[in-house]
Amino acid sequence: AVNCPSISPEWQNPNGVPIDAIIFGARRRAVVPLVYEARDWQHGTFLGATLRSETTAAAVGKVGVLRRDPMAMVPFCGYNMADYWQHWLSIGTQLRSTGTVPRIFQVNWFRKDSDGDFLWPGFGDNSRVLAWILDRVDGQVAADDSPLGLLPRPGDINTDGLNLSAGAFSQLFEIDPTRWLAEVDDTERFFDTFEGKVPVAVLRQLSELRLRLQHMP
Repeated sequence: AVNCPSISPEWQNPNGVPIDAIIFGARRRAVVPLVYEARDWQHGTFLGATLRSETTAAAVGKVGVLRRDPMAMVPFCGYNMADYWQHWLSIGTQLRSTGTVPRIFQVNWFRKDSDGDFLWPGFGDNSRVLAWILDRVDGQVAADDSPLGLLPRPGDINTDGLNLSAGAFSQLFEIDPTRWLAEVDDTERFFDTFEGKVPVAVLRQLSELRLRLQHMP
């Protein structure tokens, strides 16, 4: 890690370092926008709890299959995942008492168009999205509300010099209510496998998401 030129000099501070933002990532060819922000800590916990990603060649089994991977922690969580979500919620309560709560975001670099081509260039250009996240943390830009969360406003992500196809940027943020309601249904079935252990706050986020999608114009 010391070979990374941008690493913080505080990276081994035994007291820890401040965390301004937590970013969940998913590999989704459709449905999930390039980036969006959670409304608050409970909503952010819900985003992590419902994370789904397509398998790659690095995973066992078929490539491109959607799998559940809450908080990207399934291989590492040593206890009931629903208890893990409650742990997150409890940490949020403690953080609110300090007045400092990290913002939570979800990113998806892998959305494709109808021809199967990636809409976003990825790699180093992902820093453009990270710059927007930092602007949000610093209160430099506003955001547009959506059923999923807070989206960048037009022009707030720097696309200068990018060779984006016509309409590609708007496609990166399209929200299809039909497909998202199917996601909600699938998530409900997933939560049912926890036999009543899913925290009420997380279940409430799912219900609120369904309502927002049902009332999309």
